[in-house]
Amino acid sequence: MPADLDEKVKRYEDMLKRALQKAKYSPIKGSHMYAVAKDYYTMAEAYYKDGVYFLENRDPVNALASFSYGHAWLDAGAKLGVFAVDDETLFTI
Repeated sequence: MPADLDEKVKRYEDMLKRALQKAKYSPIKGSHMYAVAKDYYTMAEAYYKDGVYFLENRDPVNALASFSYGHAWLDAGAKLGVFAVDDETLFTI
């Protein structure tokens, strides 16, 4: 059975929203890696906002892509070590 697009969009939106709340910067403030964490987090937030915009404009395919890309930034940051995370359901840790 094919995936239900609306259900998947909602699930990925929720996943990104929760990941944004849980990702905490781990590097020392002012360090190069702190700047990296900030950049990764900013990209994830921007993709979240884009996803919401696409949803509001009835474009679920681009909303899903935005939520997925946003989460990828946070997950990559967690793997890199610039985010302190402890949720194995939201992050690849």
